[in-house]
Amino acid sequence: MENVKTILLSGLSKGWHGYVWILKILIPISFFTMLLQYSGWLSYLDFLLQPAMQLMGLPPVAALPLIVGMLTGIYGGIAAMVVLPLTQDQMTLIAVFLLISHSLIQEGIIQAKSGLNPIKATVFRLLASVVTVSVVSLFLSSETGLDNIVRSGPAAVIGLAALLEKWCLATIQLALQILVIIVFIMVVLEAMKAYKIIDQLVRVLDPLLKLLGLNRNVGLLWLAAAIFGIAYGGAVIVEETRQGCYSREELERLHLSIGINHAMIEDPLLFVPLGIGAFWLWIPRLAAAVAAVYGYNLWMRLKSVRRTPLEKTS
Repeated sequence: MENVKTILLSGLSKGWHGYVWILKILIPISFFTMLLQYSGWLSYLDFLLQPAMQLMGLPPVAALPLIVGMLTGIYGGIAAMVVLPLTQDQMTLIAVFLLISHSLIQEGIIQAKSGLNPIKATVFRLLASVVTVSVVSLFLSSETGLDNIVRSGPAAVIGLAALLEKWCLATIQLALQILVIIVFIMVVLEAMKAYKIIDQLVRVLDPLLKLLGLNRNVGLLWLAAAIFGIAYGGAVIVEETRQGCYSREELERLHLSIGINHAMIEDPLLFVPLGIGAFWLWIPRLAAAVAAVYGYNLWMRLKSVRRTPLEKTS
């Protein structure tokens, strides 16, 4: 009973501290985005952003949450996204992009410390995001929502006071939902660590690792990233790789996979309050991770085949 109490208190404490940290990002970014959208300044960037966004089936205004998310993380991206005039399908595409490409600087540094060049890691994640979102957009509405963007601005029908009230209510609702999610996840993770469930999961998930194109040797590292994310699971990943028990190819496969598909519990759940379907939150980036590793394996085989004739002639 005492152990359960310790787990609960530890999970609640870590969940609360994480929640406060999230709010420090979410509230100011959300407020700034609301004012920026109300001012109409976003529409002036249409001619620059429209080609790139159109490739992914998104309006130019969607570039803001994408940029914010890439620099600050998913929480910042969500904060920017919820105050913009976006359709449900557009929010789904943004979610798919942000689930792959977020906190690129911070997570790129962590990946660099444990086996993958940070530039390679960042460029690959961005390419994976664009390709995955472009494919997903083929199955969703092609409506760009440009009319909504053009009409938003100083001349919008809704006044600033009414907009502030709407923002406050939406932010409070989102903050409460995130609080429940974060605390729940932290309590579960503390319980998993206390009862040593993670090691057992690695053995159970061996077939999944094979499907992902990874071997059991990197199972603990993959699981740390899959559950805790690259940022939260970074300490485990860096510490384990320092022991030198992994080949360069194993680590590159691992990082290509977890760069696309990590924090499989926490990150997708953050988008659930926005009404985004579970299929789009989990399946596209899992499929992209599988495709990336198998593509890497194919590339390594082709390099090996090209190298072999040269070695024979030398």
